[in-house]
Amino acid sequence: MNESVHEKLKILSDAAKYDVSCASSGSNRANSSKGIGSGVACGICHSFTEDGRCVSLFKILMTNNCIYDCAYCINRRTNDRPRATFTAQEIVDLTIGFYRRNYIEGLFLSSGVIKSPDYTMERMVLVAKKLRKEENYNGYIHLKAIPGASRELIHEAGIWADRLSVNMEIPTEPNLKKLAPEKNYPDIVTPMGQIRDSILVAKEERQKYRKAPRFAPAGQSTQLIVGATPETDRQIILLSSGLYKKQNLKRVYFSGYLPVNSYDERLPAINRPPLVRENRLYQSDWLMRFYHFKAEEILSDDQPFLDLDVDPKLGFALRNMHLFPVDINRADYEMILRIPGVGVQSAQKIILARKHRRLNSLHLKKLGIVMKRAKYFITCNELPSPGMGWEPQRLKHKLLCEMNSKYKKSLDTQLKLFTDFKPVLPMLH
Repeated sequence: MNESVHEKLKILSDAAKYDVSCASSGSNRANSSKGIGSGVACGICHSFTEDGRCVSLFKILMTNNCIYDCAYCINRRTNDRPRATFTAQEIVDLTIGFYRRNYIEGLFLSSGVIKSPDYTMERMVLVAKKLRKEENYNGYIHLKAIPGASRELIHEAGIWADRLSVNMEIPTEPNLKKLAPEKNYPDIVTPMGQIRDSILVAKEERQKYRKAPRFAPAGQSTQLIVGATPETDRQIILLSSGLYKKQNLKRVYFSGYLPVNSYDERLPAINRPPLVRENRLYQSDWLMRFYHFKAEEILSDDQPFLDLDVDPKLGFALRNMHLFPVDINRADYEMILRIPGVGVQSAQKIILARKHRRLNSLHLKKLGIVMKRAKYFITCNELPSPGMGWEPQRLKHKLLCEMNSKYKKSLDTQLKLFTDFKPVLPMLH
């Protein structure tokens, strides 16, 4: 690797860390006899950044030059920082070189906007096309679709890439216009709809014709910045739910706002990103995708923000104590999923096991239920719920004390193991 490319890699890999909307592949792309690499549904390799984010191993910007001046972006036009731009061939060579050395198993390519959305998108598509056609690369490719790019370029990107993503960034249009006046919602939503429709058409064609081309087989995703604008958690969750239903998104990613441009008065004055809030939003997203929760159940108009002390599922239970205790032997599957301490697999096991006998607390422990938490919200064969008659705030305090005690005990155990450890030194003769 020559010095020029190495310097570009240093600049552009660092600039890409603010984009969190990448994950495991979620698609199967079989290898040909003469090709290299393969995309598998179990996922690509990941790496952890210094701030704890899990990202793809080769995550890069094509350029950090940008025609836009978004207040929240480190690569905004008016920032005085080192700039660099890769050519399409340089990215192809880096990807193949890293793959052959077993450093990576996939590519996540994003970019600032240079000259115009079409100019930028055309060069990103060229990278994917070269990898597929010239290098016979069958590994995972995730491309960031540039808002405002033409339909033809977006469609071609979906032909070569496994996943496409269009970042919404700011949850509401008025605040987007405030922080990024050169952007608009129609340019973001329109390609989302196009990608959704193209994915559906491609699936239908492949049912009829085995060799019909695939289109973004791993689907599409987006990213929302949390904390840069005053939207409530309820607004963000409702938006996410709408995107899943209307745009058939695979994932919505949340990124706690990083105060990279603290001099801009339009931005909130914070010292660190709201990582706990970000985590609670991910937990809420998990509830919607796997626990059959509706967005309206997680938060209400009366309580528009998530409780940072407890997870959203426990928060739901504490706000709706009239629904509990739940009779494990009679409740339906969706109600069992709403019990704190009960996961998806455990709920499925309960439904199967109770066909053969009435379940008691011993059975529930064997099925993987976290009884220290669930016991306050259930009743079963011989177990009356100890949570009956408890005030929600009192029960919350008790659960928090138990969790803190368990955490302290775990730390004490780790400390004891560390202090008791005596290294065995080799004897010198």
